[in-house]
Amino acid sequence: MGFLKRLFCWIAGVFLLIFGSLMGLGFWLKSKLPNSPKVALLRVEGTIVSADEILKRLKKVEEDKSIKALVLRVNSPGGAVGASQEIYRELKRIREEYKKPVVVSMGNVAASGGLYISLPANVIFAEGGTITGSIGVLIQKVEVKKLADKIGVEVKVIKTGKFKDILNPFRELTPEEREYLLRLERDVLEQFKEGVEENRKGKLKVEVDQIADGRILTGRQALKIGLIDRLGNLEDAVAEAGKLAGIEGKPTVVELKKEQPLMKRLLGAGLKGWKFFDSSTTIGVYYLMY
Repeated sequence: MGFLKRLFCWIAGVFLLIFGSLMGLGFWLKSKLPNSPKVALLRVEGTIVSADEILKRLKKVEEDKSIKALVLRVNSPGGAVGASQEIYRELKRIREEYKKPVVVSMGNVAASGGLYISLPANVIFAEGGTITGSIGVLIQKVEVKKLADKIGVEVKVIKTGKFKDILNPFRELTPEEREYLLRLERDVLEQFKEGVEENRKGKLKVEVDQIADGRILTGRQALKIGLIDRLGNLEDAVAEAGKLAGIEGKPTVVELKKEQPLMKRLLGAGLKGWKFFDSSTTIGVYYLMY
């Protein structure tokens, strides 16, 4: 038994030594390669519930001097307002402070928050059938009062202010509370509209209020009113980013993906769960196509 244990440790040690050597060699070879200008590709897919991972990858765009432009591939119906605004702000920083062009390629859906994060781009591409628009705000409140009454459950809430449990699912909203939430939504909607007006200034052919009622638009309709710039696919967006960055010929594209822990990469564990809202955004305000 002792011999087998020693043999296993020896084999494991040799494996780690070889693996470490190969990793070191790879990093060394990478450092010797010419630092040719690149276009970074970052994908935003699904409901936006957190900005953390996307912001990490955007920082790479800012810090890597070989990255001359960014293509943001958006396939999202939107999501949490705060997270969408964080992404929006960082994209503006890349374009204005770091002077790196940003080009958006809309996929099947780039609506509400998906549209909002696209606004800082130099150029926005979409296909004719892309679903975009949905400029609006929603707050969700689940009510289970009738169910609770039926099964004999009563919830007592002790609160410090009349609005403290405004989204309590065990009671209905009062008219005053409903008006309070509408005022909050109007403020957040104004921020969305300001983003449209600022970034599509001179391009938008209609008043923002005409399309800020939650309506969805096809890519072709959005192009007609100046909400996007061109019809085209991801390849068109990459070519445009290279052109704006002054890269000659076909640009080298580096895709920025979420970094996996070393052991997860070694073991090939690629399973991931799907959650519509995470624990930090169960209750909130959303730029979301519903």
